[in-house]
Amino acid sequence: MLWDPGTMACILLLKFFLLLTLAATSQGNRLGPTSRLRYSRFLDPSNVIFLRWDFDLKTEVIVFELQVRTAGWVGVGTTNRYTIVGGDLVIGGVLPDGNVYFSDQHLVDEDTLEEDGSQDAELLGLTEDDTYTTMRFSRPFRSCDPHDQDITSDTMRVLTAYGLDDTLKLRRERTFVKSIFLLQIFHPDDLDFPMDTMIHDLEITDFLIPEDDTTYACTFLPLPIVSEKHHIFKFEPKLIDHNESMVHHILVYACGNASTLPTGINECYGFDPAFSLCSQIIVGWAVGGLSYQFPDEVGISIGTPLDPQWIRLEVHYSNFHNLPGVYDSSGIRLYYTTHLRKYDMGVLQLGVLTFPIHFLPPGAESFMSYGLCKTEKFEEMNGAPVPDMKVIGYLLHTHLAGRALQTVQYRNGRQLRTICKDDAYDFNLQETRDLPGDVEIKPGDELLIECNYQTLDRDSMTFGGTSTLNEMCLVFLFYYPRNNISSCLGYPDISHVVQELGEEAAESPMDNLMVMNNVEWTPENIKTAEKACKEARQTVMLKTIDVRVPQITPSQTGAGEWDGVEKRYVGILSVASVETTRTVESERASLDKQAELSSENRQNGELALKPEAQTMSTKFTSTSTDQQLSANALWNQALVCNDISLSGDFSKSFS
Repeated sequence: MLWDPGTMACILLLKFFLLLTLAATSQGNRLGPTSRLRYSRFLDPSNVIFLRWDFDLKTEVIVFELQVRTAGWVGVGTTNRYTIVGGDLVIGGVLPDGNVYFSDQHLVDEDTLEEDGSQDAELLGLTEDDTYTTMRFSRPFRSCDPHDQDITSDTMRVLTAYGLDDTLKLRRERTFVKSIFLLQIFHPDDLDFPMDTMIHDLEITDFLIPEDDTTYACTFLPLPIVSEKHHIFKFEPKLIDHNESMVHHILVYACGNASTLPTGINECYGFDPAFSLCSQIIVGWAVGGLSYQFPDEVGISIGTPLDPQWIRLEVHYSNFHNLPGVYDSSGIRLYYTTHLRKYDMGVLQLGVLTFPIHFLPPGAESFMSYGLCKTEKFEEMNGAPVPDMKVIGYLLHTHLAGRALQTVQYRNGRQLRTICKDDAYDFNLQETRDLPGDVEIKPGDELLIECNYQTLDRDSMTFGGTSTLNEMCLVFLFYYPRNNISSCLGYPDISHVVQELGEEAAESPMDNLMVMNNVEWTPENIKTAEKACKEARQTVMLKTIDVRVPQITPSQTGAGEWDGVEKRYVGILSVASVETTRTVESERASLDKQAELSSENRQNGELALKPEAQTMSTKFTSTSTDQQLSANALWNQALVCNDISLSGDFSKSFS
């Protein structure tokens, strides 16, 4: 039967609207009163409050289901970093006669609730049984109500509270705030595993946590021994009960396939440089994080001649209460399979070089630090052509002063995109996050890491370093296909900053930092220093995973003997090519002035600093004299690894 064009158009239009209706119905069911919600978390230390949630990015609607072990009222909402006053809270409960009450409210003070003028939450279900009160509702990401906070992809402070009866009164012992990535893309609950999934634990065994504020404990462990290629597809922290608050982060670094590595457990960045070998992070977990499963197309390769056989496990402990006699066996659990994914995954470390040359002035409401990565030398350092890198996820990392981070991509002098960011960063929640879609990085692109800090609670300078009381500005990008570059870190010309502050610049970067200790840090000087850091030329340091790992024979002192460690300069590239030779020589002279590698210390693996450099390193690390990772270990890493420095005009990244 033939249809005329008008009838055919009507039929097609009817089918189109039918498909839209079915799609809307399907979406409604997914976030409906009885649908399964993909994400969940306990929100209090006693596991009394359990939150499930799900969201739709297209319709910008989020659904919460709060289940609390109480016969009284329950509430959930969001608040800001500093106070719960002004936070929004959706409350509900079931009266003794079976009637329900439900309301969108906000906190007038820490004890009092007030109903919003605009009710923007829609009740989907509210029940009470002998054990739980359960409330499910939806709300838009954004509303016109000034008392409602927007739901964003930043870290959200989720506010929860409950009562023992139906009297709406806040009690501090039943009010909690927990940081969560509500709009997370990664690891929904109960993901399927391959049938042949195997488990391998990497852990520190019975380690006595020192009574110091900060300890970086390292040990070398083998990866799973397999006869053919496998892929690691998931990892999760393995924490010991009652020690969770002392474990700040756990990192797994891939090592070159050396015949012998140190044994035992030692300080990662102390006076035995053997324990700071290996710089390629393959797995990272930090406080507040959960498990992480890679997307279906990528995995970490193990079992081939090109893959690492050993790793360095680093556990960062924060024992602020100086507790004695605490033993720990924390680590990382790996899940791996013979069901290979399409691509091998790599991790690229970006940001500001972790060294005292990274500084924060005291008393700053906001202070920005910048670390530049120029990828134009990736192919030379990689030893082979570097294909486009497709970024699938990221992990952000600062210490206590950090407030926000972002990674901005530039191409041919123009800003291309912001790859990742968090404007509400929380030190207590650091975990790997997936991107909504792959982001492509091409050779020649520039990546700028921006970190925002607040130091209102500090009356002295804060410097870059490994202690929790020092600072870092790092972003780890998870990407495929893997190449040989492990890190790309930048730091500004500190002499330019000193000059902009009206001080006389010294030759040595460390001397310039001494000068900055004498600066009166007024709001004007803070902004001047921030602007100078942004405009200063940056030196960019690249590292590859193929660091020459020496053969180390363990000794009674733990230092061991190094076989053939050598200082190697790959080169320095200036923006103006006519300056290249002079820049290389001046940089070599600067580095040699900071550190000398004597023949005696070459054998035991130590990088001997001149006395003045040793004194400076003590001043610019943590206030704890027991934790002096100093220029010794950091310069050692910078010199013995295959590094290349690129002097670039940082201001051009912003044109």
